[in-house]
Amino acid sequence: QVQLVESGGGLVQPGGSLRLSCAASGSIFSIYAMGWYRQAPGKQRELVAIISGDYRTNYANPVKGRFTISRDNAKNTVYLQMNSLKPEDTAVYYCKTDRAGMAYWGQGTQVTVSS
Repeated sequence: QVQLVESGGGLVQPGGSLRLSCAASGSIFSIYAMGWYRQAPGKQRELVAIISGDYRTNYANPVKGRFTISRDNAKNTVYLQMNSLKPEDTAVYYCKTDRAGMAYWGQGTQVTVSS
């Protein structure tokens, strides 16, 4: 069983920054990939960024150069640093991991980019 708890969302003006955190409990954290996803109202959930157990990263095109995913295995935590935020980044952000073919999701944290 894996539990994921996101935090760090909020309201920010365009051009601002936020850092999201996702704390994981349960089984061994360090060897598993972790991902950040988002879902805007009326849209499908989409991948934002992913980091493997050996720190390889991949980003969706809309966030490349603005967002950075990282992990601290000592704290069982993955982060998403979001800079130069745009109104179209407004969404609920979720972290996700997979264990033995099962997907585990956090409860989500709301990010709203608005002036």
